[in-house]
Amino acid sequence: MILVTGGTGLVGSHLLLELINDNKIVRATFRDENSIQKVKQLFKWNNLPTRLVDEKIEWIKTDLLNPEDLKKCFIDVREVYHCAAMVSFNKRDKKSLFQTNIEGTANIVNLALDFGVNKLCYVSSTAAVGKAPKNGIRTEDCHWQDDGVSNYSVSKYLAEMEVWRGIEEGLNAVIVNPSVIIGPGNWNASSSNLFLKVWNGLKFYSKGGNAFVDVRDVVKSMLALTNSNITAERFLVISENLSFRDLFNQIAISIDKPIPHVKAKQWMLNLLWRFEAVKSFIFGINPLVTKESAASAMTVAIYSNQKIKDALKIEFIPIEASIKHTSTFFLSDK
Repeated sequence: MILVTGGTGLVGSHLLLELINDNKIVRATFRDENSIQKVKQLFKWNNLPTRLVDEKIEWIKTDLLNPEDLKKCFIDVREVYHCAAMVSFNKRDKKSLFQTNIEGTANIVNLALDFGVNKLCYVSSTAAVGKAPKNGIRTEDCHWQDDGVSNYSVSKYLAEMEVWRGIEEGLNAVIVNPSVIIGPGNWNASSSNLFLKVWNGLKFYSKGGNAFVDVRDVVKSMLALTNSNITAERFLVISENLSFRDLFNQIAISIDKPIPHVKAKQWMLNLLWRFEAVKSFIFGINPLVTKESAASAMTVAIYSNQKIKDALKIEFIPIEASIKHTSTFFLSDK
C-alpha cells in the first residue's frame, strides 16, 4: 500500500494519476470532499475514466495535526509520499503555516517510524534552500539562514528538519525541493493561479526571477528517488531559471492574451502591499500582494539541478512546453 498525503493538491493529484496508471494500490488523504472533483477533472484531461478516482484510490479524510486520527492512514503502508502542505505569504497565517507544515510533518515522520514504512518521500520547496554566496547559483548545500525570509520559507525549512530528525532515528527518506511548479490544477490556488492572473489581464511584470519545473517532472523525480537505493539526500527539482517577465510573456502568448507591459517599480509594490494590508485588516480578506510576495517579485533566485540530473539521468521538460501543455487544459475550462 502506498500513502499519498495531500492527494488533491497539484503534486499529489498528478502523483495519484501516475500511481493508478501503474496499477499501484493507493491510499490518499484529503480535507475537503469538493477537492476530489479536481482529481477527477485531472483524470478526465488525461483520458482516464473518472470512476477510477473512487474505485482505485482509498480516500481518507483526516487532519495532519491529529496523530491518533492519522494512524488509520498508515495501516499496511510501505511507502509514503508526504505532499500535504500549506502555502501562504500572509503573515496572519504564520500559526497555521507552522502547525500544518512543521507539526504535521513531525506527525507523519513519527508514524512512518512507528509503522516501519520502507521509505518516505517528502515534498519540500526551494524556499527551504539557503541563499548562495554573492547572489550565485543556489544548490542543495547552501546554508539556510533566517534573515527575514517568509514564514512559509521558515516553515518548510523546519519541516525538513523533522524529516532529518526521522532519518537520524532510522527512517529511510528522501527530500525533493521543487521550484515554482507549472501544471494544470486548481486555477484559483497554488502556481496554477498564474494562468488565471494572466487571463484576467495582468498588466505588470517585475524585475525578479525564479526557477520553474513541470509537475510531471516533479512526480517523475519523486517516483524514481523512492524506488531507488538513494536515502538521506535532498534534491532540487527544477527545469529552468526564468525571469518573471519571460514566464508571464510565454503564458500570455499561449492563452492568446496581451503580454504584461508595465514594469513594476519597487515603490509601486511597496505602496501596493501596504494598501492590501490595510484592506485585509479592515475587511478580513486575504491580500492580493503581501510584503513577502512583493519582496519575492523583485528578487532574482537562480538554482542548479545538476545533482538530480547526475543521480537520475533525468531530462526536464522545457518550461515553454510545460506552459503550452497547461494552457491546453486551462483553455478547455473556459
